[in-house]
Amino acid sequence: MSMETQNLLAGPPPTYLPDLPEAKNALTSGAKVSDVAARFPTYPAAWAALADEAFTAGHAVTSYAFSRTGYHRGLDQLRRAGWKGHGPVPWEHEPNRGFLRCLAALARAAQAIGEKEEAERCLQFLKDSSATAYDELFPA
Repeated sequence: MSMETQNLLAGPPPTYLPDLPEAKNALTSGAKVSDVAARFPTYPAAWAALADEAFTAGHAVTSYAFSRTGYHRGLDQLRRAGWKGHGPVPWEHEPNRGFLRCLAALARAAQAIGEKEEAERCLQFLKDSSATAYDELFPA
């Protein structure tokens, strides 16, 4: 595409993570979530589920650790999918939701342990990646 026809205001294209049906099936089959994370350590949705379980049980530090693991696994996958450090990660694409849920869980856990600046950065990153995810995960 020539420079004359390229829309420079369009921004980066959305990034779509690959579907991992075996991991998704394991997570939705009723298997123990920690077993799913151990079997599929690159699957952010399993780490998000572990983070949610830990937070619900009152273990913010453990939730922080699980969400940070899933967040970094998701960043690795985003980069492999062509993401350059910014741009949309649509909630509407179901495989992206594990990463986005980890990002939200990381913000929540960071806030709970007093890491206010990190919580704010994570919330802004979530909004910048997918306003829909932010609205779904932090309803008004």
